[in-house]
Amino acid sequence: MKWNAWGDPAAAKPLSEGIRTLLVQALGVQGGAESEPEADQVRLRPSALSDADRTALASVVGKEHCISDDHGRLLRAGGKSTLDLLRRRNSGVQDAPDAVLLPAGEDEIAQILEQCAQRSIAVVPFGGGTSVVGGLDPLREDFKAVVSLDLQRLDALHAIDEVSGEAELGAGVTGPDAENLLAAHGFSLGHFPQSFQFATMGGFAATRSSGQNSAGYGRFDDMVRGVRVVTPAGVLDLGRAPASAAGPDLRQLILGSEGVFGVITRVRLRIHPIPETTRYEAWSFPDFATGAAALRTVVQTGTGPTVIRLSDEAETGVNLATTETIGEQSTTGGCLAITAFEGAPAHAESRHAETRAVLEECGGTSLGEGPAKAWEHGRFGAPYLRDSLLAAGALCETLETATNWSNLVTLKAAVTGALTDALAETGTPALVLCHISHVYPTGASLYFTVVAGQRGNPSEQWRKAKTAASDAMVRHGGTITHHHAVGADHRPWMREEIGDLGVEVLRAVKAVLDPAGILNPGKLIP
Repeated sequence: MKWNAWGDPAAAKPLSEGIRTLLVQALGVQGGAESEPEADQVRLRPSALSDADRTALASVVGKEHCISDDHGRLLRAGGKSTLDLLRRRNSGVQDAPDAVLLPAGEDEIAQILEQCAQRSIAVVPFGGGTSVVGGLDPLREDFKAVVSLDLQRLDALHAIDEVSGEAELGAGVTGPDAENLLAAHGFSLGHFPQSFQFATMGGFAATRSSGQNSAGYGRFDDMVRGVRVVTPAGVLDLGRAPASAAGPDLRQLILGSEGVFGVITRVRLRIHPIPETTRYEAWSFPDFATGAAALRTVVQTGTGPTVIRLSDEAETGVNLATTETIGEQSTTGGCLAITAFEGAPAHAESRHAETRAVLEECGGTSLGEGPAKAWEHGRFGAPYLRDSLLAAGALCETLETATNWSNLVTLKAAVTGALTDALAETGTPALVLCHISHVYPTGASLYFTVVAGQRGNPSEQWRKAKTAASDAMVRHGGTITHHHAVGADHRPWMREEIGDLGVEVLRAVKAVLDPAGILNPGKLIP
């Protein structure tokens, strides 16, 4: 990934004339932001590792896998949120890990944790680097130094059970590599979040990731059958059977733990045969409330789409749902919904037909398969658009939540209002777009994209807007995060999310598994 942008520089998405017109006419964006520095112009805080510390850590992983040059440190200096990318443009001294360690396996990870605990060095586990909530910030707190523990060498398919439909993958395996490794055996994982091209199995587990095919295959935590974790106190190897009544499920302590309890090294996952066919259909609904009611009926009926999502009027109007004609005039009007059905031809066809009947009865109008295929073709491209918007002088970021169906429209209005009002106070109108992309029998997620003009200090501008939106989520019955995790950014709201006793439970687990507190300080636990 590019050091100061989302991903592959070759996949950068230039702004269309439609988007440029929208920025000027609707948001008052005039001209671009300040020029971006080159990577070699960025000034990093000097490494705080002593020679003795560096020698000790290099003796564990080998000198070639102990990186302390500025370029290597810069690449692990954080994630890919808008705040991360804006910070990259800062001409002042920036923080970064004091070294990057690339262990080959669990024994080396255990030795690193032992050395770091003895030497008062914090450890930030690093997968694909796609966090958008400050989960990779190299926070030292009271430690004398901090290192990034890059797990990219843990990239193997360790086992596959074709009879049971399970596979064990290393934590450093990326989304595309997982699909390629499994495809050689005729299987697929089917987990496709927007970060799919770069994020890793360990990161998916550590953040409770949810992919775009979640209606068919579930969230990533639904797929996990087992997990291995190296902690400063020892190794946890969890998950012995498809289900168990042997006390609380300790896997749940690790899923979503964001590296604060231990380092995930392997994940055993439910897999499925590569689908024989995929059927697509797009739909239009007159308004968001009607479309949401239709999605609720589909999921509560159990008709079985693999993908089902709904864009609101604003997102439909700028064609963000399809990503190929973003900013151009929408020809659909209303709200666009996307459905897809994977599997054996007869099974996919029967589920498609049943879902179609429900959506028609709920007021939907079929648009054929074209918009649905266009969405799938460009579904990983939206983050590249954010890079271009930031460079053009716009502010752009995403945030998400979830709530019950009965509260969905109320929560959407509250968060939209909070964002609009907070950004208006900085002197810019805001375009707030929203879609439902993950559905459950009792509720759904809301995923917001916010575009505004940069005014003053854009980092402070966004922090105020994000705080207003987060407060609105808590006040109006939403979760502070549905699938982006907690990190440092959502940490101030965790006490309201889980209560005082819940916080003490997390602290107690931390004290047992990581008594020196070296793992990813400043994240998750208030």
